[in-house]
Amino acid sequence: MPHCPSLCKLGSGGRTRRMKDYGLSGESIICFAGEDWWYHHPHSKNHIFKRLATQNRVLFVNSLGMGLPAISNADFLLKFQRKLKSYLRWLRKVPEGLYVLTPLSFPFYNSRVARFLNRLLLIAQIRLVMALCGMHKPVLWIAIPFAADLVDRLDTKLVVYQITDKYEAQEDSTVSRRVIQEMNRRLKQKASVVFYSGRKLYEESDAPNRFFLEQGVDFDHFATEATEPARDIAQIPRPILGYVGWIDYVMDVPLIEEVARSRPDWHWVFIGTKSNLVQISAPNVHFLGPKPYAELPRYLRAIDVCVLPWRQNHEFTSYGSAIKVREYLATGKPVVISPLYEYLRTPGVRVYRSTEEFIAAVADALQHDGSADRQLRQNVVRDGTWDSRARQVGTLLASLLNSSSAVEKA
Repeated sequence: MPHCPSLCKLGSGGRTRRMKDYGLSGESIICFAGEDWWYHHPHSKNHIFKRLATQNRVLFVNSLGMGLPAISNADFLLKFQRKLKSYLRWLRKVPEGLYVLTPLSFPFYNSRVARFLNRLLLIAQIRLVMALCGMHKPVLWIAIPFAADLVDRLDTKLVVYQITDKYEAQEDSTVSRRVIQEMNRRLKQKASVVFYSGRKLYEESDAPNRFFLEQGVDFDHFATEATEPARDIAQIPRPILGYVGWIDYVMDVPLIEEVARSRPDWHWVFIGTKSNLVQISAPNVHFLGPKPYAELPRYLRAIDVCVLPWRQNHEFTSYGSAIKVREYLATGKPVVISPLYEYLRTPGVRVYRSTEEFIAAVADALQHDGSADRQLRQNVVRDGTWDSRARQVGTLLASLLNSSSAVEKA
């Protein structure tokens, strides 16, 4: 077990370095995330907390198991093995300067008995890690409904609830909608502020303390074109239709298969972990597997059109805010997506609603897209960086903490 007090100190090597100011400093922050730190390209919490960790003590708690599918699910073994590797790490300090904890828990939330046992087990681990790391009176940032049972058991300064998805519509979760909706309701009541990362979620919310925390982008990372493409994608004939991210039940497999058949000269390239639920076999469809985040610009260099072929008329995807679309836009390359509410009015994005419209949109992008279009797309996301989002969050949290402190003194 790592010894936290020395490792949790801000800075390293005794060197003084100039850090960006994100509006919040000297606080202890615990984030209960909906994802594991290790197995995803950086998500919103990853981007925000690695920045806040430069001036605060941050503990990132990996997902408590909401995404664990039923044993009969084709991806059960894949996800179970991945989660087991996280459990074996338990507590680790990551290069970004924060601590990541994968607490032992039972992934059974439909049972009240299991939830009671989970609460005891999780609270014991969190309190132990807080003591080791010298954390007290933390800001509690919750981004998964299952942490609702823990809020009242921790001595917190502030509770923040971030809603990134329509949680009860997640297709590969075994937890009932009723349980998730009840936890969601309780967290909204307890939180000082409810962050919504999706426009549709925000607009439908009736929470009086709601706040629209728009997704960001690592603009320089994606806008700076790599000098040369990665070797494996460079060998694939052009034009290339590229997708980056998880390849699972949200994918519109029939559309991909139909386009692959009707336009054999177009090559599909998928970069990311492929679910066993997605089975496509065609000579012009290529699955390259997951790639390091730092290497993505080398793959995007070879892509001619960035695509988001998600299923339509699906509750979960209809609320999505897909960070990858902003990353696509930052490259300046043409972007063709299914009708995601978040981006319906985004300049420079081509939206399709049928296979025929998809083909027409890609063909138009390949034939008519120009430098002015590229500039337009990059300008849309140029100022929406993760630095600006982290500063927005830090400033708001500092304001809420100051208001709370003033009330206590009064």
